Amino acid sequence: MGIGYEEIIPISSEGSSRSENWRRTPDDQPRGFIRPHALDELWFHTGTACNLACPFCLEGSKPGDDRLQLLRFEEVVPFVDEALDLGVKQFSFTGGEPLINKDIFRILDYALQYKPCLVLTNATEPLIKRLKQLEPLRDRPSSLSFRVSLDYPDAVRHDAGRGEGMFARALEGLRALHELGFNISVANQLLPDLTPETVSARFREVFRTAGLPEDLLRIEFPEFHSPGAQVKSPHITEHCMTDFHTEEARRSFMCAFSKMIAKSDGRLRVYACTLVDDDPDYILGETLTEAMQMAVSMKHHRCYSCFRHGASCSEMKRGN
Repeated sequence: MGIGYEEIIPISSEGSSRSENWRRTPDDQPRGFIRPHALDELWFHTGTACNLACPFCLEGSKPGDDRLQLLRFEEVVPFVDEALDLGVKQFSFTGGEPLINKDIFRILDYALQYKPCLVLTNATEPLIKRLKQLEPLRDRPSSLSFRVSLDYPDAVRHDAGRGEGMFARALEGLRALHELGFNISVANQLLPDLTPETVSARFREVFRTAGLPEDLLRIEFPEFHSPGAQVKSPHITEHCMTDFHTEEARRSFMCAFSKMIAKSDGRLRVYACTLVDDDPDYILGETLTEAMQMAVSMKHHRCYSCFRHGASCSEMKRGN
């Protein structure tokens, strides 16, 4: 018999410094929460520094930004090793722009000895200038994949947020990665004013024109807002989680099967997922073993995007 929702490990322990709304909604209802069941995927946030300064960036990334600091090789290795002991299946890397981190190649070289890796990138200058450094990683024991941000299926709208010429540059980066034999996918923004069929058709045309496979996996993201934004969204209670989601569905939430390592104030810590690093309540510990014992509150406004839209940075629970 499975463990009942009401029987799972507590959201926080006695003496926790987390805010009271971690456990209760403003009208004093028990918060919904997610119980980790495995560490299938470990994310590393390589730092919020980026070559672009997109106004919609959910991390607030820009050139020189250090809200989350650059990870170094020697800091990452212990977490890779601990994750392997916990049965991790994949390592994933986000930013900022991971390719501006000078240690990313050593980090990938180490991680690829053991498990597949995924890198999120805008595929512009930092990647294009370093393609020669990426080539040797094709021959590692595990596969390396890249997900490229292509916000919209037209250059004008994409470049309005990322800068003139960035649409063409991203497609150039995508094509170069494909020609080198790396696995590739695309991240785009959700377009609620268009039918899914229309969006798919437009992206297929973009890919075909660029000399890419038409059926590239695409991950769509709703509006997440900037870090620290005060966004009004419905509160997710325990009843919400049991009335609208089965146990199987709850196990597909990112915080149920993944964690993220990020560095702030010179310290590396474990966050519940890739979307909540602007809230210190979601720092679950300094080791993965410690963090995996903590149930995760659904209090962040981005949790509602997961609850309603099935939003997820992971590709592990998705089919092609």
